[in-house]
Amino acid sequence: MTDDVFEPGPDLTPATIRALPKVVLHDHLDGGLRPATLVELAEDAGHTLPETDPDALATWFVTAADSGSLERYLETFAHTTAVMQTPEALRRVARDAVMDLAADGVVYAEQRFAPEQHLEQGLTLQQVVDAVQQGFDDGVAEAESNGCTITVGTLLCAMRQADNAPAIARLALENRDRGVVGFDIAGPELGFPAARHREAFELLRAESFPVTVHAGEADGAESIWGALQVGALRLGHGIRLLEDVELPEHEPLSHARPGRLAQWVLDRQIPLEVAPSSNLQTGGAASIAAHPITTLRDLGFAVTVNTDNRLVSATSMSREFSLLVAEADWTLDDLEAATLVAAWNGFAHRDVLERIVAEQILPGYEAVRAG
Repeated sequence: MTDDVFEPGPDLTPATIRALPKVVLHDHLDGGLRPATLVELAEDAGHTLPETDPDALATWFVTAADSGSLERYLETFAHTTAVMQTPEALRRVARDAVMDLAADGVVYAEQRFAPEQHLEQGLTLQQVVDAVQQGFDDGVAEAESNGCTITVGTLLCAMRQADNAPAIARLALENRDRGVVGFDIAGPELGFPAARHREAFELLRAESFPVTVHAGEADGAESIWGALQVGALRLGHGIRLLEDVELPEHEPLSHARPGRLAQWVLDRQIPLEVAPSSNLQTGGAASIAAHPITTLRDLGFAVTVNTDNRLVSATSMSREFSLLVAEADWTLDDLEAATLVAAWNGFAHRDVLERIVAEQILPGYEAVRAG
């Protein structure tokens, strides 16, 4: 997998796609570092990287993640989290992330990270959150000075293979009026069901706090059902939901027969946070053309397009859009529909989302149609 230049056609050129207003709900802070920043921070921290040239390092990450295994994919994060252990580093990485997203046309972003992975040099959980939030604020202000308006919400992740979820849930609640808009569990999915963190989810449910859960990426329907049972309002990836849909051979998709789980997700329009390039790397799809996102879209599921980890997949929202246009025949209408699904299902307050849709997304697409 390489970061090639894609030519989606005369109506949707790369420049046009880059200019479209975008929403990303699933983007990991520690998976989106600039290679040059990673090299500099590693030198400061005394951490040895597999490559010290930024371009070579960027290539290494993609190659290392192209294993077809979620577990191997996750191993690459040992290098990024190693350099994100001080307030200064966290603030810089967070600022860079917002600036890069804004430059790519993103108008609303939810950035997620696991505070428990940044404590090696003595920071407290709250100090980690404070440093990251300051970086987000810096990035929003600098983007604004460059003529780009972006709104950022924070999702705090608990690592599903650890036992810190209740503490992270409390941390999220303590910061719900300071930028944190939701909670997630991340890490290896297979063998670590959402139910093992039931205490955290019950705490969040009691406080009416939004939850998304990684599910249906490296595990199947049972994992998705477990995520819904603990209160997930969105599904991180969710592409293996198709395992619960009987697809007809040589017949229209209108003849498809969803199982009870898939029908539940469909009827309630539970959003799927799909990351096409990442799913290719972890074995969830063989190609963009055959990626489940298009079938799920055609069946009426609430699909959204996401980057997951911009460094690890050498990607951006513009690249994900371009891939879908070039290889899966997505149209401008398809991109707008997925963007609006994402916007209306963000965890920010409704008035914030209404403003973004009315003032940024709809006018942006109207401008493209007007030529």
